Amino acid sequence: MSHKTVAYGDVLAPLRAEPARSAVLLDVDGVLAPITAWHAQADVPDATRNLLEQVAARYGVVACVSGRRALDARRVVGLDSLIYVGAHGSELLRPGQAEPLLDPEVLAWAPRVRAFTERIYRDQRLERLAIRLEDKEAITAFHWRGATDEAAAQRAVQEVAHQAEAAGLNTHWGRKVLEVRPPVRIDKGAGILNLLGDTTLAAAMYVGDDVTDLDAFRGLTKLAEQGRLGYALRVGVGSDEGPWQLREEADLMVSGVDEVRSLLQGLVD
Repeated sequence: MSHKTVAYGDVLAPLRAEPARSAVLLDVDGVLAPITAWHAQADVPDATRNLLEQVAARYGVVACVSGRRALDARRVVGLDSLIYVGAHGSELLRPGQAEPLLDPEVLAWAPRVRAFTERIYRDQRLERLAIRLEDKEAITAFHWRGATDEAAAQRAVQEVAHQAEAAGLNTHWGRKVLEVRPPVRIDKGAGILNLLGDTTLAAAMYVGDDVTDLDAFRGLTKLAEQGRLGYALRVGVGSDEGPWQLREEADLMVSGVDEVRSLLQGLVD
């Protein structure tokens, strides 16, 4: 499928034909909410939020699949009517729930990840470089976007990665962020498979902008190969910082949150 020549109406037609049996799955940062210098400042524009409400009322499954904690993703999006798959698939928060369900295998590693983080952050150099921590229970993210000297901050975070791997933990790089994770499978593809269970869908769309979203693309591919999904649409959101693989694996590329909003509009027109 050509990225450049396909019109939205064509690629969305299978979802629009059977909305009750279709899933709309979206990353949050860089997809629904513009990327900000400070992670905590992210917010979904009102126009996008209003469209999401309409999509949720029409389609069978509508979920935000985020690297953030599920509760944090819900705060940023501002809608309780959606499903939130948080911490790269290890949390599942359904509408009306006060707390997410956690993957017990991942949760069992939380004390070790937290102990590593506390030991590493005793080095005040990380704080001086404005490297910020994000606690995701069993995952710790080290953000350096907006640091005064981003190059120096990245070098310091690279050393954190070496120490994490030496301690038997996994590392995962994103857009100006390093995540230290347990040595178990954590990815958005697995989160999507867990969310959908044994459901058979007519169509599903996933929209993402980063390396972690490639796992979600592959999750849709797996569902199609298993005969549980009739049509898969993988949408990449392009940016200067995005991985080149996104363009290789996406069926359709769009440019930024405004074009994502146009895509959502196409689902409800």
